[in-house]
Amino acid sequence: METMDGILPSDGFDPFDLNRPHARWEQFRKEEPIFYHEPSGYWVVSRFDDIKAIFDDWKTFSSENAQKPMRPMSEAGRQILKEGGFTAYSGLTARVPPDHTRIRKVAQSCFGPRRFKSIEPQIEEIVKTHLDKLEAAGRDGKPVDFWDIVAYPVPAHVLFTLMGIPDRDMPKIKQYGASRGKMTWSDLSDEEMIPVAHDMVAYWKYIHDLLDMRRDAPGDDFPSDLLRLQAEVADISNEEIAGVLYSTLFAGHETTSTFMGNYVIAMMQNPEAWDAIKADPSLIPNAVEEMLRYMPSVVGWRRKARTEAVVGGVRLPAGAEVLMITGSANRDESQFPDGEKLDITRQNARTHLSFGYGIHYCLGFQLAKMEGAVLLRQLSERFPDLRLAPGFEAEYHRNITFRVPTSVMVQLGSAA
Repeated sequence: METMDGILPSDGFDPFDLNRPHARWEQFRKEEPIFYHEPSGYWVVSRFDDIKAIFDDWKTFSSENAQKPMRPMSEAGRQILKEGGFTAYSGLTARVPPDHTRIRKVAQSCFGPRRFKSIEPQIEEIVKTHLDKLEAAGRDGKPVDFWDIVAYPVPAHVLFTLMGIPDRDMPKIKQYGASRGKMTWSDLSDEEMIPVAHDMVAYWKYIHDLLDMRRDAPGDDFPSDLLRLQAEVADISNEEIAGVLYSTLFAGHETTSTFMGNYVIAMMQNPEAWDAIKADPSLIPNAVEEMLRYMPSVVGWRRKARTEAVVGGVRLPAGAEVLMITGSANRDESQFPDGEKLDITRQNARTHLSFGYGIHYCLGFQLAKMEGAVLLRQLSERFPDLRLAPGFEAEYHRNITFRVPTSVMVQLGSAA
């Protein structure tokens, strides 16, 4: 098929509804792998090879729209942002070379394996502390919310260790992160945009206040490292440093929280995989990769065609806005045989696209996998009889990119 006006009936397809999307995505891969979705104005791409090719061709498919709100901010919201001095653009995901290359080089030198490894003992302790809270909450055998007690707070506390942010600030940073996710990737009403705009102003001010504090009193943390490199003549401006923190303070915990919630759901729905991990913890690293493939937190990314281009036999016009359903690509049978099945021994599990691909590959992928592995090991050791609460079925917030569960209700069984 090669067309520019291939508008297909949406048949009720709602890209914001992520509750039970996999059967529809499979249908897209088989019947209409690239089509124009008129209600959203996006060309929807669902196959692995096509999405990987788009990721890889950053010159044709720009990431400039990756952070563009799906629904433009209301006039009242824009006024709040303007009066509050909100000028955030993007850390890295929406930037293109040469700026992307220059900024990523600086950020990567501070946010990498050495620093992640140095806080591994703290990660172990943070996970243990929150599993203690889970045990206390579930001691009477009643269902408890794993999302609220463990998945939601743990990655924030880990990230705050890296950032040098006091734990007391966790609730408001999580609130700012949730608002940012809604502003960019959800379909808010004009009224719903007002509190989100206020949160974005507060978030941007928090970041600038943090940087001012680190200029006065440097610490052993990521913001201090960025400022130190800048002082040593690294080519990065104050606003670009703030932009990196704006992105990292969001992506560094929201994505991992969502992944933790989703992989507990996946494990409990696949008891043979859970039993295998309990019997052999050496399976955990590959199990984390497989769960990143099977139940990722990020299921869609956006790109914009700078010029006319052909992908998968479909001609996309210059200026086309593209929605890549990476959650669909991760189950594409051509790359992952029996892709709708969770298989923690899958040999090519790590070729998933959950961290993106190409120049925008996720900066914190190693940290996310480390946290996932630590939690899975401790969880399997302490709560071998963990199961989903009877009748529980996950529901997900409306979003085009982040598949965030509203709760993850579990019963603990006997704790070790």
